[in-house]
Amino acid sequence: MVDALGVAVVGFGWMGRVHTQAYARVRHHYPHLALRPELVTVAEEVPGRAEEAAAQFGFASTARDWREVAADPRVGAVSITAPNFLHREIGVAMAEAGKHIWIEKPVGLGPEDARAVADAVAGSGVQGAVGFNYRNAPAVEAARDLIASGEIGTVTHVRVRLFSDYAAHPEGALTWRYERERGGSGVLGDLASHGADLARFLLGDIASLTADTAVFLPERARPAGATAGHSRATGGEVGPVENEDYVSCLLRFASGARGVLEACRVSVGEQNNYGFEVHGTEGAVFWDFRRMNELGVSRGASYQDQPVSTVYVGPGDGEFGAFQPGAANAMGYDDLKVIEAYRFLRSVAEGVPYGATLADAVHSAVVLDAMARSAESGAWVTVGGPGVL
Repeated sequence: MVDALGVAVVGFGWMGRVHTQAYARVRHHYPHLALRPELVTVAEEVPGRAEEAAAQFGFASTARDWREVAADPRVGAVSITAPNFLHREIGVAMAEAGKHIWIEKPVGLGPEDARAVADAVAGSGVQGAVGFNYRNAPAVEAARDLIASGEIGTVTHVRVRLFSDYAAHPEGALTWRYERERGGSGVLGDLASHGADLARFLLGDIASLTADTAVFLPERARPAGATAGHSRATGGEVGPVENEDYVSCLLRFASGARGVLEACRVSVGEQNNYGFEVHGTEGAVFWDFRRMNELGVSRGASYQDQPVSTVYVGPGDGEFGAFQPGAANAMGYDDLKVIEAYRFLRSVAEGVPYGATLADAVHSAVVLDAMARSAESGAWVTVGGPGVL
């Protein structure tokens, strides 16, 4: 017998829609999942947006205030896709109300917020998943297995890149994303959080780092009304961009490997240019999100002039088999969130965490905090330390 689990979505911008679609699709791809998610309610403060979501996706009810969701006995699990400054308050309240939570990164404005949500989840005995979706790509999981197996020898260095143009237009609206009080960091929380998670997922803990940040578009116009995604605004009051557009960072891993992490939200000509290059003493592995289902792999005993082969992931890699029957059939971004939904719901059903957890969010937040402190001081900074994680 399959049990029903009432789910709610708090915040219905683009990411709220993605979570909702993942819930709707998850049992199509995982028919043996022991829980059937039922869309109970959607909470959104922008007038009319929750009602539109309910009409399109079939939520049983709507709310303007997320506190109604915390008090709703029909709800057993909540997706938190609201802006960063609300993550801590909503996450802690939902966990303390006994709701399992699937929360988007970066989980608040800094490590204190991420740790508060993690502690609430642990203290309440609920499950907590975090939206580090890129680690769910079957090719990324295959790369991790290849690295761990020693097929490219001892890892020497890695480069992780996350370049996007979503904020490159000078008419991009001055939304909460660009404000310290509501967005916290800029490209650190938005993109480098994924980079920090990928680096640790592939190579283990980061021991120390040094970073540099910059703001390239220092002013933007305030929007006249509610926004979703990356809206444009013209003619409005101009205000300052308070957080960084760009970060570059040198990494030293606990293993002794070295790394470079670079992220930018104003890279003209770059659309979701995300990926990594991992080099070892006997080979290398390469991944580009824009060719999500492929790996470039170099392995052998040639060392010099050793070729790189294109490897297409297939049903034996990660969760690929839940989506496609054979290698070189494409998966897309939304599929990664379906995998995330599956792992979250499986965690709830079995009481054992699967996929990225709040502990991973804390690790990422601590790395981002170290980057911010290094950029301010210009010095190498030790990541973590006693009592930090």
